[in-house]
Amino acid sequence: MDKLRAVLNGRDGNPDSTPNVIQTVNEASTLSWTTRVRGFGVCMGIGILFSVLGVCCLFIPRIGIILFIVLYTFGNICSLASTMFLMGPVKQLKRMFDKTRAFATVVMLACLVLTLCAAFWWKIFILTFLFVILQVIAFAWYGLSYIPFARDAILKFFSTMCRMCIRCTKNST
Repeated sequence: MDKLRAVLNGRDGNPDSTPNVIQTVNEASTLSWTTRVRGFGVCMGIGILFSVLGVCCLFIPRIGIILFIVLYTFGNICSLASTMFLMGPVKQLKRMFDKTRAFATVVMLACLVLTLCAAFWWKIFILTFLFVILQVIAFAWYGLSYIPFARDAILKFFSTMCRMCIRCTKNST
């Protein structure tokens, strides 16, 4: 039975063999499915809460914009981190930088960093809002990559809308 357990755990079947670093980390970090779902729910809930609080803080005079930027960006980071509970951090990072998601991931992470840089380092609030808008679009595009054919449907919808607008413009002149 020990040999079977060792093989299923990724060892070579020799009970005296010492596990490598990846096996040790994997064994130490495995969570039950209910713990993963709870962690996902809590982290996603915190992310949504911070995003909503950020939007609510937008109406506070003077410091509202800064609070919005910090809370909204932190909310997006928490929402992104929540998915790591479901798959595990290594698998999630591999999926994030998969061929189909790499561009969306880089743009999303760059927008998160650039939003904070524009707010605190450069102190250009119009640029900050531009990065927040790009952050929302990049996060949505990244999220759509997990739904089969969702990106294709969105692209087809917008191309159809553009063709209709062009036809309407040509017909009105």
